[in-house]
Amino acid sequence: MRRDVFNAIADPTRRSILLSLTSESQNVNALADKFDMTRQAVSLHIKYLQECGVITIKKEGRERYCNIEAQKLTEVADWLGPFRKMWTGKFNQLDNLLEELQSKPKRKKRL
Repeated sequence: MRRDVFNAIADPTRRSILLSLTSESQNVNALADKFDMTRQAVSLHIKYLQECGVITIKKEGRERYCNIEAQKLTEVADWLGPFRKMWTGKFNQLDNLLEELQSKPKRKKRL
């Protein structure tokens, strides 16, 4: 089965692993300690991420260190581009409406 970056981010655990790797490379045990699941289950997620090409694993002695391949994630950013433009347009419209509403004089309430 062909796996891609979208398969990688489809699972919340895999997304969490990726977020954990944004600051530094980590060994598999350190990653496994962050999750309420077995080390074997985390290892399967890591293997999946490696097959998707979003992480690489480097062996140093007995340890395996995971590194994020951020360039591969640009596929997601590229795919989100049209949606980002749409959201930006909607937020600009909302900003304009709010400015218009704030600039209108307030009416006094009658008792």
